[in-house]
Amino acid sequence: MVGAKGSEQGGAERRLQELGIQLPAAPTPFGSYVEALQTGNLLFLSGMLPVVDHKPKYLGRLGKELDAEAGRDAVYTAALSALAAAKQHLGSLDRVTRVVRLGIFMATSGDFFDQPRVADAVSDLFRDVFGAEKTSVRLVIGVASLPLGMPVELEVIFEVAE
Repeated sequence: MVGAKGSEQGGAERRLQELGIQLPAAPTPFGSYVEALQTGNLLFLSGMLPVVDHKPKYLGRLGKELDAEAGRDAVYTAALSALAAAKQHLGSLDRVTRVVRLGIFMATSGDFFDQPRVADAVSDLFRDVFGAEKTSVRLVIGVASLPLGMPVELEVIFEVAE
């Protein structure tokens, strides 16, 4: 993990290298929409799912078919897709000046209450990549189901430099 001091050195692209993180190919839509849309200095990403090569990495609900550790890996996988989509749109993640909002939606069984710990997997990744000073507000919600039976979906809004 990059500490507070390390987060001040270099940009997001350098931190990805230091962390040994290789981004996947940018995701492609499962329907009639675009993955990224910029208006002014805000970049909005479509709901990011835990997919690898356009196929679900996980299916099911947290607390029923999947445990919290699988949920953490699922949100981490979705977060890598978010970074890849942002990089494809912006050309470089160094253009991200702040993570504005992070929404984490989780398909859960009625008695699953570990949502914050699952959500921390993506919050921690974004902190390590962009720096603690660019940490976002966050919304974590448990829902009955998500697209294609996947356990998590991320909503991400970045502020970007022109």
